[in-house]
Amino acid sequence: MQTVHGIDELRAVVADWRQAGLRVGFVPTMGNLHAGHLSLMTQCGGLADKVVASVFVNPLQFAPDEDYDSYPRTLAADSALLAGVGVDLLFAPPASAIYPRQGEESTRIHVPELESELCGQFRPTFFSGVATVVNLLFNLVQPDIAVFGEKDYQQLLVLRRMVADLHMPVELVGGAIVREPDGLAMSSRNAYLSDAERRNAPALHQALQQAAADIRAGDHDYAAIAARAMQGLQAAGFRPDYFSVRRAADLRAPGAADQDLRLLAAAWLGKARLIDNIAI
Repeated sequence: MQTVHGIDELRAVVADWRQAGLRVGFVPTMGNLHAGHLSLMTQCGGLADKVVASVFVNPLQFAPDEDYDSYPRTLAADSALLAGVGVDLLFAPPASAIYPRQGEESTRIHVPELESELCGQFRPTFFSGVATVVNLLFNLVQPDIAVFGEKDYQQLLVLRRMVADLHMPVELVGGAIVREPDGLAMSSRNAYLSDAERRNAPALHQALQQAAADIRAGDHDYAAIAARAMQGLQAAGFRPDYFSVRRAADLRAPGAADQDLRLLAAAWLGKARLIDNIAI
């Protein structure tokens, strides 16, 4: 696996692949990789001739009171993991390469409606920061296909809307959530959990499963289902931000005729903000 840190180096490698007629796949990450990330790399490798992975902790998606400075940076370990799953090129740029106007307001991408729902209510700058950096990375890598995990389901929809609205020639593919044996969705921030919190963390997925079972059994009082789940999470020691039933296609409130649904939840457990979702 080749590693590059500069934009010119990245473009030179990709240009050679393009000249050879190869299909380029891309998986952007913030590093501190786990098996969920690696599953996306493997999936991408099955869809493309060459796979680019990026490791870049994006400052634009962190609010001032969030964990940008303390976010784990494990590039050496990440590089070994990526090489082990057949990634061809690792792009690990410094912030100055991605955002040369440091200290100044950068150009931003906004995705109206979707970016202000659910997690956007609690992290109002997050999805603009994600859309902006993914737009930049797409411009640099110019992939034919990009793979994003469905654990961040709202993020996936935001990026699909951006790609559609801006007519970007890239296919976005969702990767299935990878879970621990007890059901906890894998996340880099799970490392923030204490031992006791880690034992309690699967309760979030269990709440989603119970709500899904209620809906499949014919309960369509979505507000009551969400309220019960919020109360249960609070009783289990969580500080829930939201628990919601939405239309899978656009995250709008479902009507009586809607059948393609997504249950989504976000809750704090100690210092870790956990998110999860399941399809109905």
